[in-house]
Amino acid sequence: MKRTLCTMKTKLIILLLASTLTAGAQMYFGTKKYVPDSVFNALAQTPPMGWNSWNKFGCNVSEQLIKEMADAMIATGMKDAGYEYLVIDDCWSKRERDPQTGKIVPDEEKFPNGMKAVSDYVHSKGLKFGMYSCAGTRTCADYPGSFDHEYLDAETFAEYGVDFLKYDFCYKPDSANGPLLYRKMGMALSACGREILFSACNWGNDEVSRWIRSAGAHMYRSTGDINDSFRSFADIALSQIDNLAYSAPGCFNDIDMLTVGMYGRGNVGSVGCSDVDYKTQFALWCMFSSPLMLGGALRCMNAFCLALVKNESLIRINQDEESRPAFVATKSWNDKIVFAKLLSNNEIAILFVNFSESKCGVPFYFENIGISAASGYGLEMTDAFTGECIGVKKEFMQMHLEAHDCACFICKLKK
Repeated sequence: MKRTLCTMKTKLIILLLASTLTAGAQMYFGTKKYVPDSVFNALAQTPPMGWNSWNKFGCNVSEQLIKEMADAMIATGMKDAGYEYLVIDDCWSKRERDPQTGKIVPDEEKFPNGMKAVSDYVHSKGLKFGMYSCAGTRTCADYPGSFDHEYLDAETFAEYGVDFLKYDFCYKPDSANGPLLYRKMGMALSACGREILFSACNWGNDEVSRWIRSAGAHMYRSTGDINDSFRSFADIALSQIDNLAYSAPGCFNDIDMLTVGMYGRGNVGSVGCSDVDYKTQFALWCMFSSPLMLGGALRCMNAFCLALVKNESLIRINQDEESRPAFVATKSWNDKIVFAKLLSNNEIAILFVNFSESKCGVPFYFENIGISAASGYGLEMTDAFTGECIGVKKEFMQMHLEAHDCACFICKLKK
């Protein structure tokens, strides 16, 4: 009887161990994947989308303007398209801190009801509210920066109901360690009691791509400031080809705020772009998994630009859940480039760009993305701008594009 009981206990233990090991194996190797619940609620699992005041309005910000832009984000369908952050950039505060509390104080002429009232209004529209500060002693427009006030300022932003902090890099003391300044604010935001997306903006200094994720940032600028011209955004995009692999869920390479729809009317240059230029800019930002922060005046954006920035196929490329980096698939000189990006659902995005000043052919060799002629496979290609399927292409194709123009396709492997 004792031997029987022992045998039964042994079998039971073996069964329990086997069950545990099987579950563990499934968790890591099989059909069941263990993902902590916190991951589903984590910030910036795809590139953040929203609107920022700087490109269009510069220092001309106010409570009334921000409320109007919140209304415009709803009326124009931007919120429904995925744009959720409304961010006030520089110049929102008084020139000096409160001498008693040490806090940054909103300019009561611009924001007569205070920042909490603005935040509440933005939240009432189902949007998220963003603000601005700087890692130096002063902001870029010479208002109080957060240097040596990081924890106090983070607590202040939390009191306002802030969901997004853009953190600039002007007036940094010469002796200050750049990476440490961003780590300090990252820690301060972690301690403030509110979940705030951390948008670091150090313009690519100190090899930022190598360490910014460890500072707690959710997106980071790795370029100088954009101007509203083709050459400006083209140079920015080309400069980031070697940094594309650094973008991933939780922290994305921000190649600056979009100028789509500005046409030279704004705070960042008077040259302006054509519709073709803006088409290429938006396609590049989507392909590069850059945050999509609009900078134009939403209230008067024309129909072409509204449709462009709400294009579901392009946004799907940008917001793909796997967020795999784009790469150069074919390069002819430095001005005719094809980019490829693997998407979820076994799809592939292909972007042809003519960076040159004249019409020309932009070639694409399928072998360069791993589709050999011997495989028998090609790509069934659907135009991301029009939705038209152009059929299955194999081995080689060439798009004839006007100066500055692009063509973008979402593709599936087909025999």
